[in-house]
Amino acid sequence: MTFPYSLFPNNYLMGFFAGLNDEKYDRQYKDNELVRRMVNYFDTQKARLAFASVVILVIAVIGAALPVIVSRMVDLIKDQPSVGDILLVGAALIGVAFGQWGLNWLRRGLIVRSVGDVVLDMRSRAFRAAAEHDLSFYDQFSSGRIVSRITSDTNDFGQLVVIVTDVVAQFVQAIIIAVVLFRTELRLSLLLIAFLPFIFGIASGFRIMARRVTKKGMKAMADVNAAIKETISGISIAKNFRQEESIFKSFDESNQQSYGVNVQRGFILSLVFPTLNALGGIFVGILVYVGGLSAAAGAIGIGAWYLFIMSLDQFFFPVLNLTSFWAQIQGGLSAAERVFALIDADPNVVQKEKQDVPRLKGGIHFDHMRFRYSDKEPVLSDFNLVVQPGETLALVGHTGAGKSSIAKLIARFYEFQEGRLLIDGRDIRTFDLTQYRRQLGIVSQVPFLFSGTVAENIRYAAPGTPEEEMLRLAKRIGDGEWLETLPNGLHTEVGERGNRLSMGQRQLVALMRVLVQNPAIFILDEATASIDPFTEWQIQQALNLILKNSTSILIAHRLSTVKAADRIVVMKKGTIIEEGNHQGLLDQNGHYAELYNTYFRHQSLAYVEQVKEMVGK
Repeated sequence: MTFPYSLFPNNYLMGFFAGLNDEKYDRQYKDNELVRRMVNYFDTQKARLAFASVVILVIAVIGAALPVIVSRMVDLIKDQPSVGDILLVGAALIGVAFGQWGLNWLRRGLIVRSVGDVVLDMRSRAFRAAAEHDLSFYDQFSSGRIVSRITSDTNDFGQLVVIVTDVVAQFVQAIIIAVVLFRTELRLSLLLIAFLPFIFGIASGFRIMARRVTKKGMKAMADVNAAIKETISGISIAKNFRQEESIFKSFDESNQQSYGVNVQRGFILSLVFPTLNALGGIFVGILVYVGGLSAAAGAIGIGAWYLFIMSLDQFFFPVLNLTSFWAQIQGGLSAAERVFALIDADPNVVQKEKQDVPRLKGGIHFDHMRFRYSDKEPVLSDFNLVVQPGETLALVGHTGAGKSSIAKLIARFYEFQEGRLLIDGRDIRTFDLTQYRRQLGIVSQVPFLFSGTVAENIRYAAPGTPEEEMLRLAKRIGDGEWLETLPNGLHTEVGERGNRLSMGQRQLVALMRVLVQNPAIFILDEATASIDPFTEWQIQQALNLILKNSTSILIAHRLSTVKAADRIVVMKKGTIIEEGNHQGLLDQNGHYAELYNTYFRHQSLAYVEQVKEMVGK
């Protein structure tokens, strides 16, 4: 069977990597910048690393002593040594072996603990950076790829540090051995030094290629993670439409791409060590030949020549070991680059100041607002709207009218391009966002519940809420009957995304979550799913409890919600075209009347009675 990746022409590589482009927030870091940044993470580990450095130095000295002891043994054999001398040399070799084992165990323990602490810190910073990015960031970039950077890439960074310490320990040992070699035979040592530029030159030649294919391998793996995450999240939809084979094909494409990239990566990197190993073998052969001639001529002693030959292996090993770990080292540098890019990504939502936010009254003023999601997607143009403190405002309009965008801007999830948004007369861009959002209560169209109990989800925004308070509020909603329908009341497990509860129950839990928070501004993107009349009545009761204590923006899909509003704003293509109360807007027989007849009329009691009469006839 012909292997498709056995040859790698440039046009094939370009086509193969076409789907593995950098994210927009990715940046290129120079190696010295990456190293400096990584070293900064180890500031808290200085004491532990200093101790590990001492241990590494002792290990290097012991390792360098091994060929010296063996060469001494060669000289002793030539001079007919005593049994005691032989036992002494043997005991020294055993001591070296046990010393290296114990000290290497201690060194590895110190390094692993330091690296573990640093990876913990880096992963926390990466997660915090991801959590603090605004929603527009997640509109552009796959959450699965972000997860890959936080988990896999930080772990690869940790492996890099462990590998580097191993190589450093061996290089220290090589330096000590180099000193021994120069003291033993100067001419052979100078010849050895003359060979090193060839080895380092070839090794550095692989560097750019290794970094490139390693980064592509990580991106391909991130695509696999993204495909798995999206598939598992939508598995119920896939099964509803019998698309199991389709989602497998989608995953298989990403998996095959990752496989191909990593095969290329392995092919390229596998050339490094054999090439340098063969080159090192040639150099050692030359040195053995030249040294052998010198020993035969009596220019150097047999023991010194043997010491030189043994030391060559320990001298070349760190250099060749560095190249054998080149894949992991490049992987670690690429991983660090990707994690730092996530941490350093510029936010789209920018606050000019971080002023303290007192308890808000809830006045909202859109002043000549211009907003777009992208250059080709204008949403609001010269938009003006004033919401009085404590007012309940219903937003209605066809899909794409800009209703949800208004709610997202009030929540400061997106950055507007022109105009001002004032809250209680203050520019929203001057607020401390954490303090501001504590006074926002938001219920999305599809309420999201975290795995855990009903009580844990209600407490999400107000962790200190006692159970008695939750029960008291729950009983104000339909006398608490909705809670009695749950098998374990407040302690009922909701399942992943709340899938053990009905849509109506999820909405009630989401509204309870806002109710215990007591927000100054309440935003509701009402669900469109049909629910039974009794649950709708309970939801309306919960809404009324929230509305009486807050300024409320309701993206309404139920007639009962629209009628409960103090004012109705009718939107079309990012512009307010009508506003008033329910009956007044109906009397105008304009766009609202059209929306009413399309969306709301069938929910009215009069319409239901009319249908009953028609059926009866």
